[in-house]
Amino acid sequence: MGNRDSLHDLRQQAHDAGIEGNSKMTEDQLREALRRVGKGEQPQMAKQNARR
Repeated sequence: MGNRDSLHDLRQQAHDAGIEGNSKMTEDQLREALRRVGKGEQPQMAKQNARR
């Protein structure tokens, strides 16, 4: 695992960031959604865009 966040940690970060219903998202989708939220995108829009 190294310095990468575990999937559980990513899901918790997504939840804390307001990205609801993230249990079916892949690790890459979670990372993308968190990146987008970090740049100021609304959480649900970030989720939708990351899942495309």
